[in-house]
Amino acid sequence: MRTRVQAALLVFAVLAVAAFAVPLLLYTASDRTQQLVLSRSADLDRFASLMDQAAATGDTSALAAEARRYTQLYGEALVVTDTRRSPVVETGGMRAADPVVARLLDAALRNQTAHPTGALRPWSSGHRMFAEPAGTGTRVSGAVVLRASVATAAEDITRLWAAVIAGTALVAIACTVLARAATRWVVSPLRRLDRAVGQLAAGLPPEQTRTGGPPELRQLATGFNRMARTVTAALEQQRRLVADTSHQMRNPMAALRLRVDALHAHLPASADRTYTGVTTELDRLETLLDDLLALAAAEHRAGELTVTDDADAHCDAAAVAAAQYRLWEPVARRAGARLTLQNAPDPVTAGCTDRELAQITDILLDNAIKYAGPGAEISLRCTTEGPLAVLTVTDDGPGLDADELALATTRFWRSRRQDRTAGTGLGLAIAEQLLAGRGGRLELGAGKPRGLRVRAVVPRGRAGGGSAGGVDGGAVGGFDGGAR
Repeated sequence: MRTRVQAALLVFAVLAVAAFAVPLLLYTASDRTQQLVLSRSADLDRFASLMDQAAATGDTSALAAEARRYTQLYGEALVVTDTRRSPVVETGGMRAADPVVARLLDAALRNQTAHPTGALRPWSSGHRMFAEPAGTGTRVSGAVVLRASVATAAEDITRLWAAVIAGTALVAIACTVLARAATRWVVSPLRRLDRAVGQLAAGLPPEQTRTGGPPELRQLATGFNRMARTVTAALEQQRRLVADTSHQMRNPMAALRLRVDALHAHLPASADRTYTGVTTELDRLETLLDDLLALAAAEHRAGELTVTDDADAHCDAAAVAAAQYRLWEPVARRAGARLTLQNAPDPVTAGCTDRELAQITDILLDNAIKYAGPGAEISLRCTTEGPLAVLTVTDDGPGLDADELALATTRFWRSRRQDRTAGTGLGLAIAEQLLAGRGGRLELGAGKPRGLRVRAVVPRGRAGGGSAGGVDGGAVGGFDGGAR
């Protein structure tokens, strides 16, 4: 925005300066040209008067002497003739017989004055021709032609134009400085406000926007600061509630499990079914607490990445996929499924950390093994699609229909067909948050001929920085995706 506002102000300033400078340049050239014409017209009047006196007295010596001195002093040629076009004076190498001079003499003898038209410019060169009749009234006693040099006038115009252009440049520089200052005064508060809005949208505490600029912007910044404090406090309370509740419930849950386990030895055989149900619910509750903490951490990390620059983060997605395959293949075999790996032959650089990609892979593989069922064929594949790195998990299990696919990433949602399978419905929501923080996305679709295909798409990173190295398998066998 700052560039656009500044460009608009500069364009306006350039047009305003040009509207002032161009007419001034044309005026200076026209004025200096007019001075040349007036000066040479005065000289012509002088020689025309001398020629009229010479025609009356028959003595041309004074005219000839004056013409030679003029040519010696100014270097401009003169031709003076009588009414029969007979040369009286010829100086500076100009002759009455020259075609151009002859046409001017004829016009002057017809009592017509010839002055050059058109304003001079700094690049003008050569000469301009002037002609004037000698005599009084309608009586013509001769003709005078003057060939005037424009070099001096062109030099004067050049100096005048240089002064005007220099002044214009100074005005343009001043306008540029003022435009930059005005733009900064108006736009800087907006930039600070935009940064604070981005932080607030990401769920992070925004920096307090300094009031500045026009009164309207100061009022807007003050109102935003009040709103940001209220929203931030509410978000922080919500985040703390989830995190603290999940954390504080761990100790009572552990104590409860110990008491239930200790009670088991004193229960009759008829209570085994009830004991098993209680321990199953305890397991489910512990898993739910773990997933809530993971989701809160993923949301917070995604918010941080939307307002911070971590463009150097990268990892080899193919290596992460291979490492997670080695960890999950025995898990799939014990569940009666078959897990295969289809990796790209070359390294695939993904714009995220290896720990994040490993956690996403854990979620997708856990879901596939858990819900595809015994005998399922599950494939893990890492490929590239232009500027994107894609990790795909495909299974040939029961899959999801179109309506269920639209709800699959909703928190706590689970397919009715999987009610008896352990899960919390938070796995895909966590994966989606992790990918969103890196500018990626989670794509769900039907497998062919049946089953489910889940694609984790993330922009490719640039090698040379960020996170690489060892891959942490995460909660292998224990992470509950709970998506379907």
